[in-house]
Amino acid sequence: MSGSQSVIRHARRLIVKVGSSLVTNDGKGLDHAAIAKWASQIAILRAAGKEVVLVSSGAIAEGMQRLGFDRRPTGIHELQACAAVGQMGLAHIYETSFRAHGIGTAQVLLTHADLADRERYLNARSTLFTLLRFGVVPVINENDTVVTDEIKFGDNDTLGALVANLIEGDALIILTDQKGLYTSDPRRDPDAQFVHEAAAGDPALEAMAGGAGSGIGRGGMLTKILAAKRAATSGAHTVIAWGREDNVLSRLADGEAIGTQLTAQTAQLTARKQWMADHLQTAGRVVLDSGAVQKVANEGKSLLPIGVVEVKGDFGRGDVITCVDSGQRPIARGISNYSSSEARRIMRHASSEIEAILGFVEEVELIHRDNLVLL
Repeated sequence: MSGSQSVIRHARRLIVKVGSSLVTNDGKGLDHAAIAKWASQIAILRAAGKEVVLVSSGAIAEGMQRLGFDRRPTGIHELQACAAVGQMGLAHIYETSFRAHGIGTAQVLLTHADLADRERYLNARSTLFTLLRFGVVPVINENDTVVTDEIKFGDNDTLGALVANLIEGDALIILTDQKGLYTSDPRRDPDAQFVHEAAAGDPALEAMAGGAGSGIGRGGMLTKILAAKRAATSGAHTVIAWGREDNVLSRLADGEAIGTQLTAQTAQLTARKQWMADHLQTAGRVVLDSGAVQKVANEGKSLLPIGVVEVKGDFGRGDVITCVDSGQRPIARGISNYSSSEARRIMRHASSEIEAILGFVEEVELIHRDNLVLL
């Protein structure tokens, strides 16, 4: 990356993932000083107009310390107990560190299942967007207390990438205990070369990464390479950098080239729209009146319930549906904020009436313009 600028400079929405060995000072309890430094840097990023979501490991490691384990237990329930105890300390230190800068935090515990289920995916997405709108820094961790697969096989590098996809992040910063990616393990190969910049998803990177990791966390460099590949599917770039590098976040935001930068090859909007356009079979369709067709197709507006005259098929919240005109000509595809049964009840009604009809409001739009692709 020498000679080029960090992609973080122009990124507006960032996901910062911090590894266990950094948060817990290599397993010796939470590193308050290091967490305070990251909070200070994130405050600077936010003052520069960037939105930041934090994905933090460390709950199990902190719980191990609080419960007196000198090595990571192997039993699932012991690990879950460590996660439950450690999560308390982790949340407290982040809240205290950010409050010193007048910034509120929110604890968000997610599982891979949350992001695989359409409705829970949309709920998580809406909650995170709302928190960002309120000026809060969401602190995300896997919900290790109730999930077993993530403890056995999971890692927060993958979770960071999933969150980047979820909230359409511009870039994922993975802070780790290594400087970045080398062509081979520098501890074993004196000829190993540092990789400053590469294309995310390049198969050669996986061979370079091998499987090296620390004894505290679960993720090695390979999980970070795979996370970058996953983040790139929604157009997010990834930077892998040493978390204890002085002012690493602030310097990256200033455009300084630090660590390994893995650039997404797909434009952000293109990737998201392509995903929706690729739905050859949609779960249902809604018939729009002429006014709604004009607003959606010609003015780029969201689809409101009042513009829908008929709902066809059976679909759930989060399904991709087709919008057609009165002649059944497809106009657009998009992600529905309501199920087909709910859509039938609120169609032809103003958004202000949704709560009176359904008893709740998911969104004021049936399909938000960000989730619409014209055909």
